[in-house]
Amino acid sequence: MAHHGEQHYNLDQRFDFNAATKKSIMTVLIIGAVILGIGIVLAMTGGHHEEAGEAGGHAFHWYERLYANLWINNVFFTGIAIVGVFFFAIQFAAQAGWSAPLLRVMLSFGNWLPYAALLMIATFFIANHDLFHWTHAYLFDRNDPQYDKIIDGKGAFFYWPMEKGTFPIFYVLRMVIFFAFWVFFFNKFKKISDQEDQLGGTSHWFKMRSWSAYFLVFFAVSSSVSAWDWVMSIDTHWFSTLFGWYVFASWFVSGLSAITLLTIFLKGRGYLEMVNENHVHDLGKFVFGFSIFWTYLWFSQFLLIYYANIPEESVYFLERLQSDVYGGFIFVNIALNFVLPFLVLMTRDSKRHGVFLKLVCTILLVGHWIDFFLMVQPGTLGHNGGIGLMEVGMFLVYGSAVALVVLSGLAKKNLIAKNHPMLEESYHHHI
Repeated sequence: MAHHGEQHYNLDQRFDFNAATKKSIMTVLIIGAVILGIGIVLAMTGGHHEEAGEAGGHAFHWYERLYANLWINNVFFTGIAIVGVFFFAIQFAAQAGWSAPLLRVMLSFGNWLPYAALLMIATFFIANHDLFHWTHAYLFDRNDPQYDKIIDGKGAFFYWPMEKGTFPIFYVLRMVIFFAFWVFFFNKFKKISDQEDQLGGTSHWFKMRSWSAYFLVFFAVSSSVSAWDWVMSIDTHWFSTLFGWYVFASWFVSGLSAITLLTIFLKGRGYLEMVNENHVHDLGKFVFGFSIFWTYLWFSQFLLIYYANIPEESVYFLERLQSDVYGGFIFVNIALNFVLPFLVLMTRDSKRHGVFLKLVCTILLVGHWIDFFLMVQPGTLGHNGGIGLMEVGMFLVYGSAVALVVLSGLAKKNLIAKNHPMLEESYHHHI
């Protein structure tokens, strides 16, 4: 089957997830765990003063910071996993031919979704009172001095059909349904891919296209609602009508960066021979383009709130910009996620060479983690947050765990969808 026109490519190659690669990833995981451990010990022994927190004046406990970190990483890496599946589906919806040899690379990120689901749901059950202000029952009790009319008005969105302030069944149900469907679609795509490998023909491509369309409709709704649920509801009074898009953009850039890094990693190991600099250039253009898209949304959200200057809207940026802890990170966020990628990837050559893309995509992954850090920590920890050993350690642990899961999944099947009807088009892809 490997004879297409003039080319002779090995279409049956598999990624060999060898001991050396596993060892490197495990090393990072252990280093991360050690740093995380030191961070936790320092926090427990009073490396951070237990001051009265800003939210509701309660004493601050070290584990709140641990929970906030779990939440940041859950949301961030869930996004990368679902974007892999999303970008895969987009290729079929758009009938794209150039990306045929990269499809399995994109889809492999979905392997993290079942783990992400367990971590997310478990973290919510353990840490909901420490992460989400709206989980406190007294906010819904009209006789309580801390009764909050605004949150009471939003209560049904979390608690329906149960009594407000009891168990957020509607919220948890949404979380479970989103993950269940994401995992379902991921497995469906894998299954159709396998059948195509074994049987050939074009019927699987058409089948995949219709399933992709269903998935994309579901993803459009679920990605926005999950952004409101998992991130925006932390600052319960505040809202932004563009927030679902904003979180999606941040996820999408992170996911594209991860896909690009994995492609370059595999090419460096001698896999994916038919992927040439034209394909890499296309990935580079996506990363470049969507970094600008993310910036456009960041700026739109900021500018509208800034010039309207309505207190209940501007509070979101004020508590970040005026803070000793987060003020600087707003500028770091824009520098890493816009200025650097914009300047480095502007030329054609930089998008065709692995060395530039490796640098930019690594910076973007860190940069968008900081973006989620800025969305989660100010509303959960107030002035007790920051980036310290705990944050760095947790990021390394999660990152290496995701790498292990994704690469293990990738190693189980052929790297190339060898019977994809558009492989021939991809061979001749030239830009």
